[in-house]
Amino acid sequence: MKQIIQDLKNGETILEEVPVPTIKSGHVLIRTHKTLVSLGTERMLVEFGKANFIQKARQQPDKVKMVLDKVKTDGLKPTMDAVFNKLNQPLPLGYCNVGEVVAIGKGVAEFKVGDRVASNGNHAEYVNIPKNLVAKIPDNVSYEEAAFTVIGSIGLQGIRLLNPTFGETIVVVGLGLIGLVTAELLLANGCNVIGFDYDDEKIKIAKEKGITAINPAEGTDQIKFVEIYTNGVGADGIIITASNKSNEIISQSANMCRKRGRIVLVGVIGLDISRADFYEKEISFQVSCSYGPGRYDEEYEQKGNDYPIGYVRWTEKRNFEAILNAISRGTLDVKPLITEKIPLGEYQKIYGDMKNSKSIASILEYNETEPPRSSVKISKKSFTNKKGVIGIIGSGNFTSSTILPNLRKIGADIKFIASSGGLTSTIMAKRYDIAKSTSDYKEILKDDEVDLVFVTTKHNMHAPMVLETLKAGKSVFVEKPLALTNSELDAIIEEYNNQNVTISVGFNRRFAPLAKKMKKLLGNDNTPINIIATMNAGFIPEDVWVHDMEVGGGRIIGEACHYIDLCTYFAGSKVKAICMNAMGKNPEENTDNASILLKYENGSNAVINYFANGSKAYSKERVEVYSQERTLIMDNWRKLKAYGFKGGNSSSKQDKGHYNQFDELILQQIRGNNPIIPFEEIVNTTKASFAAIDSLKNQEWVVIN
Repeated sequence: MKQIIQDLKNGETILEEVPVPTIKSGHVLIRTHKTLVSLGTERMLVEFGKANFIQKARQQPDKVKMVLDKVKTDGLKPTMDAVFNKLNQPLPLGYCNVGEVVAIGKGVAEFKVGDRVASNGNHAEYVNIPKNLVAKIPDNVSYEEAAFTVIGSIGLQGIRLLNPTFGETIVVVGLGLIGLVTAELLLANGCNVIGFDYDDEKIKIAKEKGITAINPAEGTDQIKFVEIYTNGVGADGIIITASNKSNEIISQSANMCRKRGRIVLVGVIGLDISRADFYEKEISFQVSCSYGPGRYDEEYEQKGNDYPIGYVRWTEKRNFEAILNAISRGTLDVKPLITEKIPLGEYQKIYGDMKNSKSIASILEYNETEPPRSSVKISKKSFTNKKGVIGIIGSGNFTSSTILPNLRKIGADIKFIASSGGLTSTIMAKRYDIAKSTSDYKEILKDDEVDLVFVTTKHNMHAPMVLETLKAGKSVFVEKPLALTNSELDAIIEEYNNQNVTISVGFNRRFAPLAKKMKKLLGNDNTPINIIATMNAGFIPEDVWVHDMEVGGGRIIGEACHYIDLCTYFAGSKVKAICMNAMGKNPEENTDNASILLKYENGSNAVINYFANGSKAYSKERVEVYSQERTLIMDNWRKLKAYGFKGGNSSSKQDKGHYNQFDELILQQIRGNNPIIPFEEIVNTTKASFAAIDSLKNQEWVVIN
């Protein structure tokens, strides 16, 4: 299928050929008939993409500070690699999609195949959308009209926040697409509506709809006009739908308001607010978030958990339905807003010169003729009679920033890369010369030439996909963690014992050059050692999926397992007991800031401090090892200080062991050597991470069987 994307690195807008997305649980798969181009929002994205590196930095000063902090701790090259990796990730354009349901995911009861629906899907021939972001189109509403659903909901949410009453005077600043829809909805609400814009064509349309529309370029003073119009009272409320970096708009809006007036920002403007403008009149100001309650809430959007209507009357989905109902009843007429209708293949007529476009609403029309495909061939590579042929499931940030660059350095043979949406895997396949991109990972498991599968998905998918890979008779490398529960781990152990394949987990730290040097200095005489390992892991907001125990497993199981494995590597022994304590009055609810104490079978002790409340300017990782009146101190995988050892001091660029790990893994797969990490150590580390959580809950030491 074809999809429009924005390349943030070179600024090109591209019509990309990608696999059709795979239907997910709680989602509906939609074949697109029309999409609406939101010129305001999409123009900003396109112009950002076309900006040079310095211009991009100026637009995001907060990101610049993050980059500078990372340079201090990780060095220049790793930081620049991370920055350019972000810029290399494609940005799908569009969020106003209408089409026909062609497949239903598990748990979806309110839709059926054949339903006509509106959603926030991208400009793509097929989109896979969560059910709470999809609404049925009434029979008397055309696809072209329904394409305004999401745009209309953005304006409607701004109105709901303003809470206008019948007879109030409301000013709409900016009569673009959202502004015109907002103004018409306000009229339907019984308000007196004034609109300001500098485009005569938009002024004309607004007047035809009954809006008092003014072009300030003709010499009208906006503040004085509102004052005269309201007999000196001022406007009851202002909705700003304009896009302009100037601070003048917010100042003018405050001066147009009556005492205790309200201002709601829907657009994007300069926000250097003058206290005096707001103070004397006690004006309230609020920013509207997209198209309603539920936006960016993982529980609502991705998991499909609706808010009870008695507590949240208007969610984003119910706003969608309200807009469609208004179009159906004729209280919202969007047809006059359509400026042009363009076939998808001629998309550059819209995107070629958006900066100078006078269009209000551009409709993209879809006429898919080829049957949908779940994979796309990128190159004609041959893998006949080769070993170590790789298929990668998952194309997220870690895959693009770390796995693929290292595999390319090694010269690995990669036949497949999979992503559920098909877009990111296609972009990566082209960048790294991978033979095929697919949205159906099962194609990898069925392929006879692939003998090594990488699993780099969200944590809750690791164990099920590892099991599927083992049953397919293929070796597997899975990013940590291996599993989230003991039952998952038991199932993997049982299947592993029935197969002649290997399991590797992404415990890359033990492969780092400095870790290898430390191990060599310590020797292999099994003498007990003391280890203090500190991870200045950094804060992650509570709503990020890593914290969800069912999806991410939390940061101890999901991330600190790295350091349990590293301590095991240095100790040369397995963990036999573990105790964990965490910060706060209810520590079991906060595993972000925890200390883990490990007892090893050979008498070694280790303390892992996993903290999320430290400064980003400080080193992210530090390891101290004490043995036989000697000490090793490793700082952030860049420096090693050795006390009591000869020739132990080292310094180099940051290297966390990924290259060595993958190099050894592929050689092992080709030559049939022993696993790069003994499976019993992988199992022990995984059990130890589970035991740490049990210890915290029960406030006691936990013995590992």
